[in-house]
Amino acid sequence: MSEAMIEGWTRQQRSRFLKDQTIAARIRMIRRFGEFTNLYPWQWTPAEAEAWISDLRSGDRALALSTIRSYEITVRLFCEYLTDNRYGWMQVCADRFGSTPQLVFHEGNSVLHIGDYEGSPRRRPLTYDEIQALFDAADGRAEKIRENGRKGALAAMRDSAMLKFCYAFGLRRSEVCNIDLVDLRRNSQAPQYGSAGSVAVRFGKASRGGPTKRRTVLTVPEFDWIVDVLEHYLAEIRPAFAPGAHPALWVTERAGRISPRSVNAALTAARDDANLDPVLDLHCLRHSYVTHLIEFDYPVRFVQEQVGHTHASTTSIYTGVSNEYRNQLLTRAMRNRHGELWSES
Repeated sequence: MSEAMIEGWTRQQRSRFLKDQTIAARIRMIRRFGEFTNLYPWQWTPAEAEAWISDLRSGDRALALSTIRSYEITVRLFCEYLTDNRYGWMQVCADRFGSTPQLVFHEGNSVLHIGDYEGSPRRRPLTYDEIQALFDAADGRAEKIRENGRKGALAAMRDSAMLKFCYAFGLRRSEVCNIDLVDLRRNSQAPQYGSAGSVAVRFGKASRGGPTKRRTVLTVPEFDWIVDVLEHYLAEIRPAFAPGAHPALWVTERAGRISPRSVNAALTAARDDANLDPVLDLHCLRHSYVTHLIEFDYPVRFVQEQVGHTHASTTSIYTGVSNEYRNQLLTRAMRNRHGELWSES
C-alpha cells in the first residue's frame, strides 16, 4: 500500500511535467522520512514530523533554513496528495487499517517564509578589484601549468574565457553549458560587435512544471571586452580541442560539451589562486553582473530582461551596489535639490 501511494504521487507529479530529477529527489525524501518514523504513511502524525526536524537540527552540520523548509514542503505535498479525496486513499486506509493519513506539517510546526532572501549572507557580488583579481588568476593558470611542464594549459585558457563569458552576460552555469555556436548572434544596433552582439539563451531556468525559458542577452558597451575574448577563443583555443562538428561553444578535451561541474571547478581554481573568499561561487558572478549593470545606470527593467527574472523583486535581491555608487546618487540628488549652494558648502 505504501509503495502504491508513492507510485501514485509520482504519476501525479509527472502529469505536472516536473523534471524526473525533481521527482526522484522528492521520493527519496519521503522514503527517508518513512525510515526515520518506521511507520506507514497512514500512521504518521505531527509528533513524528517534529521529532524528525529536531533530529535534523541536532546534527554536527547545521542545515540551512531554506533546506529544512524544502524538506517540510516535500512531506506536506505528499500528505496533501494522500488526503485529497479525489484519489481515494483516505477511504481505502480507513477501510483496511482503521486510520487515515493526515497533514503532519502545518502552520504551527513548519518554517514560515517571511523573508525575500534566505541564502547565505556571505554570498555577494564581487567588487571590481575582485573581478580583476579573479580573471588575472584565471589567465595566469595556463602559464603556470606550462612552466611546471604539466598538461592542461589549453583547458586553463578555455576556463579563463568561459568565466569571463559567464560574467559578461550574467549567465547561470547550466546556461553556459548549453550555449551553442549558433547562439552567438549579431545585433543590428551594434554591428561593431560582430557575432558577439548578443547571446541567445535557449535553456534558461524553467518555472516549476514549465519548459525552459528563452531570452536574448545583449552585449553592453561596458562589457564589450568580451568580443575580443570570444574571437580569440573561437580562432585559437576551441579549434585546438578538435571538436569537429560539435555544436557546443564550450567543449572539453574529449570534444564533448562542458559540464556544470567543470564550470564550478574553473571558478574554484581561479578563486583559490586569487586568494578570494572561499564562499564566493559561480553564481556570485551573476550577482556581480546585475549589481554592476545597476551601477552603470541601466534601468532595472533592462537588467531584469538581461538576466531572465520574472519579477523585479528577484533582480533587487541580486543587487548589492557599492557605497561609492550610493554616494554618487546622493551627490546627484543633493545637487538637483540645492544646486550650486550645496556644491560650494
